[in-house]
Amino acid sequence: MATLVKAPPTMSTINVHQVHPRKLKLLSNLNIHHGLRFPKIHVNHTTVCCTKLTPWEPTPATYAPTIDAGGNLLKKTSNIFETLKSEDTDEAPATNSEELSDTKNPPLMQFQFLKWPMWLLGPSLLLTTGMVPTLWLPLSSVFLGPNIASLLSLIGLDCIFNLGATLFLLMADSCSRPQNQAQTCNSKPPLSYKFWNMVATISGFVIPLMMLLGSQKGILQPQLPFIPFAVLLGPYMLLLSVQMLTELLTWHWQSPVWLVTPVVYESYRLLQLMRGLKLGAELSAPTWMLHMIRGLVSWWILILGVQLMSVAWFAGFAARTRQQHSSAASGG
Repeated sequence: MATLVKAPPTMSTINVHQVHPRKLKLLSNLNIHHGLRFPKIHVNHTTVCCTKLTPWEPTPATYAPTIDAGGNLLKKTSNIFETLKSEDTDEAPATNSEELSDTKNPPLMQFQFLKWPMWLLGPSLLLTTGMVPTLWLPLSSVFLGPNIASLLSLIGLDCIFNLGATLFLLMADSCSRPQNQAQTCNSKPPLSYKFWNMVATISGFVIPLMMLLGSQKGILQPQLPFIPFAVLLGPYMLLLSVQMLTELLTWHWQSPVWLVTPVVYESYRLLQLMRGLKLGAELSAPTWMLHMIRGLVSWWILILGVQLMSVAWFAGFAARTRQQHSSAASGG
């Protein structure tokens, strides 16, 4: 701060010659018009240097440095506006991040609102494409006899179900993803689960093929031609291969729906096999063929029960993991 130099009013000495009373008469006799002479007055000017301000002058503004979030003092500048500008530039990234989060929140909320109808739309689509054609469509309108047309009609029904199941799994995958897209959601099934699923699927393939080979070799009597066998179990084996491909894709993409995929396909497989029993009665299929279909129904009911127990086990495992994380967070 610059030093102020001011010469305030000081005490001055005035030298005045003494006037005696006896000389007053002479002053009265004098003519005033001749002029009145006063003695000379000498004023001595002295210079005083002072750093203190007078009461009427304002004090200069000073700006004290503040402490930032890190505990460091901000750099003091010669101008108050420079310090304020530096603070504004420091607070600008935080403000921008808050504005970006505010602008991103409404789209996330809108996207979450769009997910809610999927909880009803997905199962309704699965019911419409899978159960309605099988339960309410007359079998006579689809099955025209042991020929290729009947086989293609049955495969068409299964393709409709497969379309609905694919859309259902996509909706389930979308609902299972976190709201924040920056977070990753990779769900990887254990090796024992993969092994069990592959054993169950391969067994569902091998048993019908062995029965067909035994019938063609004459081991099983009476012999069943290939076209009636394809009408009875052809759609079943085709959809089983589609299930294997879907499971492999969910494992590869680490989608959370890998646990639901077998349940969806195996539930419809039971309807397929029950339909095969009805068609076997109309085709007058051999007894060993009907027994084999009943055995497949029992086998897939067992597999479906194991899958449901796996779902219950993984639900408990997820609950235990969440509990451990919450206890660790509260303890830390």
